[in-house]
Amino acid sequence: MKVVLFCGGLGTRLREYSETIPKPMVNIGHRPLLWHVMKYYAHFGHTDFILCLGHRGDLIRQYFLNYDECISNDFVLSNGGRNIELYNRDLDDWRITFVDTGLHSNIGQRLRAVEEYVAGEDVFLANYSDGVSDLPLPAYLDHVRAKDKIASFVCVRPHYSMHVVSVDPQGMVSDIQSMQDSQLLVNGGFFAFKPAIFDYLGDGEELVEAPFRRLIDKGELTAYRYDGFWAAMDTLKDKQQFDAMELRGETPWAVWKNDVAVTRRSAARTPLTPSESGPDQNSGRRPRIRQLP
Repeated sequence: MKVVLFCGGLGTRLREYSETIPKPMVNIGHRPLLWHVMKYYAHFGHTDFILCLGHRGDLIRQYFLNYDECISNDFVLSNGGRNIELYNRDLDDWRITFVDTGLHSNIGQRLRAVEEYVAGEDVFLANYSDGVSDLPLPAYLDHVRAKDKIASFVCVRPHYSMHVVSVDPQGMVSDIQSMQDSQLLVNGGFFAFKPAIFDYLGDGEELVEAPFRRLIDKGELTAYRYDGFWAAMDTLKDKQQFDAMELRGETPWAVWKNDVAVTRRSAARTPLTPSESGPDQNSGRRPRIRQLP
């Protein structure tokens, strides 16, 4: 399935970073949030990505044009830095379409802008690109196929540190509890759509407002409840929590790490061309990179 990733917003709640880089390019460890989202889908075999670019889309283009496999893979350096032998590769089977969907477009407009790129698909996936999860994607897709509706999304427990208050008309509080302990569910940003979604999406409309209301009225919108790990990066506090988890080695969203050995055995072993690596700073020549068995 093709995967549409919305990565063009201004990210104003993460202003410390988003004034200079798009929010999906804020790092978790040594790779940007967008990479973690893409790596998640690729782990389940969905490697055909469509990036909806906007704010600082040039940085996203440059990141992948200058992608360095050595940052996140084990490798052997030899011959004075002229040879690099990789034990594994990240995106050798990825196909990425980069689409400028407008600087100030909302999610609905960005989706409309890539309609031609998902033409012919029975179902395609989409994601806000600011949240990660250990959601078992095959189970979710089984739900999508069983319901056979135009649109579906994953609903999750909110991770915000707020309290939900129940109050009667006289102002008397009947209950107060943390948001995590309540029965409140929020949109987790993991979508599955049939192309008919575009029939419900008007010009300039935000995706989950009027279009989703129309789908609800027609009985064409389903939700898949997931109570496992899910977290989004909206604020500086969220960024700090992600950094702390990474430092502790607690990365439940990194489902691909559970299958490293299998990935290494099944990785493509075709030698890379010299143009696929950066220049050798000592000699001015590009190091030769190849795949280790």
